Amino acid sequence: MAKTISDKTLKKSFFNWFFWNGCSQQAETMLGMAFGQSMAPVIDELYDSKEEKAQALKRHITLFNTESQVGSICNGVVCGLEEANANRQCTPELIDSVKVALIGPTSAIGDSLWVATIIPILLTLCLSIAQANPATAWIGPVLYMIVYPAGTCILSWFLFKLGKKSGLDGMQTLMATGKLDTLTSSMTVLGLLVVGALTASFVSLTLPIQITQDVYDAANDAVLQNQVVFNADNVVNAIFPKLLPLGLTLGVYFLYAKKKFSPLALMGIILALALILTWIGYSTGFFA
Repeated sequence: MAKTISDKTLKKSFFNWFFWNGCSQQAETMLGMAFGQSMAPVIDELYDSKEEKAQALKRHITLFNTESQVGSICNGVVCGLEEANANRQCTPELIDSVKVALIGPTSAIGDSLWVATIIPILLTLCLSIAQANPATAWIGPVLYMIVYPAGTCILSWFLFKLGKKSGLDGMQTLMATGKLDTLTSSMTVLGLLVVGALTASFVSLTLPIQITQDVYDAANDAVLQNQVVFNADNVVNAIFPKLLPLGLTLGVYFLYAKKKFSPLALMGIILALALILTWIGYSTGFFA
């Protein structure tokens, strides 16, 4: 009689991954221990002897890394392969090979689709709601706290079931036709567009340099005092709109990606610069 994974066990495997995928992340196996925990109920149901269960668990606590939400499709595929292996229809070596092959594409698509596109769009929507009306500002964060985990769960569960249903043949077809590369490239471009839009909308940096002087108003025969005759920020934006926020964003990216500054260090640098420049402005009377 063929061995199959029950719906109850599949759900337990999924929720093990969904709730605990980041808890074991470390340099040696990355998400390997979490993947092993996810596969534990599946292995316990499919295999009878302690030796078979031990061997199956060992192959799933090795190095593994992906974007956790989209990466749940890997867990679904491997569940199907473990089911096939328990029925002597594939080999453990094939399971290991498929896991390694799925790391790259699921990481690229997940980072582009979820991290760089869906989350920023959701944050933009919730921030806009929070800023629109002070009386209803609480709706923005509450909406995010509801939609984010619910959306994550729905997407991950759908991909988990898709991986289990399509199995190895479905993934091989997707990779062989080149559709996976096309999807990866499309999601990367979409993610860059969203990040660019967020930079222009929410990153604020101005150049507070102005020249003022008294101007004679011939029409009213009066002298208008302290009129702005030159505004450096307006000049820069007239030549290249949002150039300063773009420069700040690229500078932060350079320090983070190339110089390996931590996010905490970058926030500290920005805060320190803001305090220093503000102090200089007030001490010199520029902001008076």
